[in-house]
Amino acid sequence: MKEKILLVDDEENLLNVIKDYLLRESYQVYTADRGNKALELFHKIEPDFIILDLMLPDISGEEICKHIRKESNVPILMLTAKSSEDDKVTGLYIGADDYLTKPFSPRELVGRVRAILRRTKGISADVLEFNDKDLYIDIPKHLVRKAGKPVKLTPNEFKILSVLAQNPHKVFTRSHLVSLAFGYDFEGFDRTVDTHIKNIRQKIEDNAREPKYIVTVYGVGYKFEGA
Repeated sequence: MKEKILLVDDEENLLNVIKDYLLRESYQVYTADRGNKALELFHKIEPDFIILDLMLPDISGEEICKHIRKESNVPILMLTAKSSEDDKVTGLYIGADDYLTKPFSPRELVGRVRAILRRTKGISADVLEFNDKDLYIDIPKHLVRKAGKPVKLTPNEFKILSVLAQNPHKVFTRSHLVSLAFGYDFEGFDRTVDTHIKNIRQKIEDNAREPKYIVTVYGVGYKFEGA
């Protein structure tokens, strides 16, 4: 049996269309047209993937996403009529894995669901240690320690750090890093990646202005230099 998908949207016609497309791919689909119902189903069925509309009549999609991220790293694809760069960045900061602006092709949505599930399943179960255990990363547990102390990273920050740390000394362009970590492409991603990197450095570097782990390769992108 394929993965369980929780689909949350208050537009009945769109909900039914997306559901039909997902069912054709043999996914198990559960639907909710309200935020409260979505949270009830989330706790009841423990979905493998969530498609979440941001503009709901009772609870905003942003609040639902924040609530879920306190308990789970389940992949979340946000749907919204908002199209500005700031709206996209905000959605990604609070824990979304991808962002699709209405109107969209149901086939594109299914393709993104398939790609994100394939990517998240493919993350290797590694425990990584660098610089004599100064930095410790447990990939499957989403756990990071710096000098023995827990480091609190957002889901997106953890994804970027994981990609870099699993490929030490390899230089990544911003677009390549976005593709591997998130699987989406949108205008303004340079700003998003740079902001994430800045935040990660503040949390894992002894001196964020002179980083020894995430190093900037000027004119290209970033690489991980931990030993």
